[in-house]
Amino acid sequence: MVRLREPSRLLSLFLAVTGGLILWSAFPDAGVWPAAFVAVAVLYWSLGRDNAWWNFLVGFLFGITFFLPHLWWAHESTETAPWIAVATVESLFLALFGALWTWVRRAPFLRRRGWWLAAAFAVLYVAVEQLRAEFPFGGFPWGRLAWAMAGTPTGRAAWLGGTVAVSLLVAFAGVLLALAVAGLVRAARRRSRQTQAEGQHSVLPEVGRSVGALALGAAVAVAPLVLPLPTSASAGAVETPEGNEVYDAGSDLAEDGQLWAGAVQGDVGEPGLGAFANRAEVLNNHLEGTYTLAEDYAGELDVVLWPENGSDLDPQTAPDVAHGLDEASKAVGAPILVGAQEFPETGGRYNVLLMWQAGNGVIGRYAKQHPAPFGEYIPMRSFLRLLSDQVDRVTTDMIPGVNPPVVDVPSRLGQGDYRLGTIICFEVAYDEIIRDAVVEGAQVLVIPTNNASFGFTAESTQQLAMSRMQAITTGRAAVQISTVGVSGVITPDGTVVRRTGLFTADEFVTNLPLRSSITPAVAAGYWPGWVVGGLAGVLLVAGVVGGIGARRGRASGAPAEGGAGKTELVGQGR
Repeated sequence: MVRLREPSRLLSLFLAVTGGLILWSAFPDAGVWPAAFVAVAVLYWSLGRDNAWWNFLVGFLFGITFFLPHLWWAHESTETAPWIAVATVESLFLALFGALWTWVRRAPFLRRRGWWLAAAFAVLYVAVEQLRAEFPFGGFPWGRLAWAMAGTPTGRAAWLGGTVAVSLLVAFAGVLLALAVAGLVRAARRRSRQTQAEGQHSVLPEVGRSVGALALGAAVAVAPLVLPLPTSASAGAVETPEGNEVYDAGSDLAEDGQLWAGAVQGDVGEPGLGAFANRAEVLNNHLEGTYTLAEDYAGELDVVLWPENGSDLDPQTAPDVAHGLDEASKAVGAPILVGAQEFPETGGRYNVLLMWQAGNGVIGRYAKQHPAPFGEYIPMRSFLRLLSDQVDRVTTDMIPGVNPPVVDVPSRLGQGDYRLGTIICFEVAYDEIIRDAVVEGAQVLVIPTNNASFGFTAESTQQLAMSRMQAITTGRAAVQISTVGVSGVITPDGTVVRRTGLFTADEFVTNLPLRSSITPAVAAGYWPGWVVGGLAGVLLVAGVVGGIGARRGRASGAPAEGGAGKTELVGQGR
């Protein structure tokens, strides 16, 4: 077995930068999803040197090259310093991964076993991905490999094991690609140095292993196609007898009936004014959109969905807003799910969804559990003010709600209540909140969001990709409804049947299947993440112990099998 020659420092830096840019291209809006596998392969090659500090630097460079363009919307909504700060913090996790990988691959049982190395790399990568989804300040899961896989064969694995399973498959297949390409390149070079007769005998085994690695990687990427996801034959645009168009989100998959929902994307006026500009105008836009729905669908809808901050003015304390909602709800003949802000007397504010019914006011309420740090509240405000005055844009810190992420809506046909899983904006990235909603009985997912601060960036489409993955994970139809777009209707297998544009006023009606079955991913709960974290810990201990043993062996003059820390690009299990 020939070991991989360590890349030069210049080459490893070049690979890191290249890999980060390739990974960025895998996500919306570029959306070249196969690039995610290539990016993992390039990252694997870039970390070939046996030096933890160097690989820390390489991992950071890969991360910062990816996160700076991926999170460009943070620059759009604030300024340069906060954007760079967020990208830097997230990149430090990739740096940590690079250092940890240097130690993990020293485990004796990974030497000379290329496919085992691929599995170890994938486990460690996803464990670090999980870590940054939880720390600091509750974590920030943006940029997970899984989010690039919406609408792909690999993404279907979310039904089985959530985003953890999808990221694992992408990372594993990516390293197998690296093994295969490196092995073929090495075989070609060896053949060129030998006579034709000698080459035929010496390179065929290595070529065979490389082709095997490539075939296994391809199989891993497409294997989720065999999973029994709930797939609809009826989903899509449907014309009503009156000539209107409604959107079927998979009514043939309904287990508990169907929910007819109207959705209003009211817009905020001029792009660039921000999430909280033109408060009264935004409210009026959504009222007008509701009246537009009432013209054709009065009495035919179970609920009308508004986005986050559809009314920043609290109807519970503003009589004119309450009156406006009453009239709109009465006109359309359905309660309205309203995004608003509450300011309790004890201080702070809540980001809430209120189910408002004409004559009854609030009949259901959900307060956002996971406010976004630095966007909705400012940790360490006095210190961060020294770095940027943007912290003062958040004048009142948001406080987390404690109620489950569900709201009930009464059936217009008198068939009891339907339960909506209510996920506000960035919460769609947090698997545990989505699972909690389904465990609490959510039959459909509703993701109200306010993307007005992010301009024409990819933030909203990145969020839509997450909503698609969560629909697959839970086996639930979903509606993402935004103030300015992109809003969308999603079937239980992640297919988008209606999608709006950015900074346009729009409204639509969708028929959502109500489902109560539990997917394996929801049933598994936190276990996939716990298992990956535990395995990563075992690998790290084994690598540290193996590295110590190898150093002692070298000190005593005994040969260390395989060479501690050397990355085997092509291996064959014994």
